[in-house]
Amino acid sequence: MHSSIFNCSYLSIFCHLSLIFLMLGYEHWKGQVLTADELHVLYEGIKLNNVNQYDYVLTGYTRDDSFLDTVVDIVQELKRENPSLEYGVYNKAVTYYNVMYVPENLLPIYRDKVVPAADIIKVSVLLCWSKLKLLGLFQAMNLLHSMGPDTVVITSSDLPSPLGDQYLVALGSQKIGEFDFISTQSRWYSRSEWTSPGWMLCLWERDLFAAMLLAWTHLHPNDLKMACEKTVSVIHHVIKRTINYAKEVAGPNRKPSPAQLKLRMVQSKADIEDPAIVLNAVGL
Repeated sequence: MHSSIFNCSYLSIFCHLSLIFLMLGYEHWKGQVLTADELHVLYEGIKLNNVNQYDYVLTGYTRDDSFLDTVVDIVQELKRENPSLEYGVYNKAVTYYNVMYVPENLLPIYRDKVVPAADIIKVSVLLCWSKLKLLGLFQAMNLLHSMGPDTVVITSSDLPSPLGDQYLVALGSQKIGEFDFISTQSRWYSRSEWTSPGWMLCLWERDLFAAMLLAWTHLHPNDLKMACEKTVSVIHHVIKRTINYAKEVAGPNRKPSPAQLKLRMVQSKADIEDPAIVLNAVGL
């Protein structure tokens, strides 16, 4: 166990996104939430056109039980078509400071269907479990491994960092024979200077982290240390470039707007493809 642009045929992302503009700081949002039936119709169209051969599927937050059930059913069907398909599950958190983050009726589906079907799981925040300290996090990751996924990554926790309170501690675990754990500590941005803008950047960063982790674990399937180092380094470079741009456009002593804080993805192409490593992961 070790606990990462694409050289593969397809990448499919099924996301159940509602209130996305509201969550990202915009004042207004419009649109509709895709239902389970509509997702099924969409997938049937994909099958009819014979373009349902995927190497990877990455899913995000889902708030509806029937939609989540349908997503897993589709993933399982895709895996029957391609047994080597890897399913990545990205979720912000199941709990947040001991408060349920996802609807409680989804928990049995996550436990009984989503987690067993997943190959890699990325959880953005695990503040509830982190109160159990490092041993508790190890136990939590072991539990997830026992349910199916080979790779588990916790991208942030409230564990104290020896590097200071401006650093977030991420942990990862990958099941390759014997268990092995790694941790990374990264300074993505200064909390004191960028409390509000940083929060919005965090929301955008999570999707980028999930995509980069899937990409780098594909390129380094047996080296989670390298995959995590490259993933977090990409995040570091993109956020740094975004903050510098937002500060320049907003002007002195002015708070950047959500539009100004949109991640500078195109401008960061070189860093995304070949990031300069800004941290070293540590084996635990």
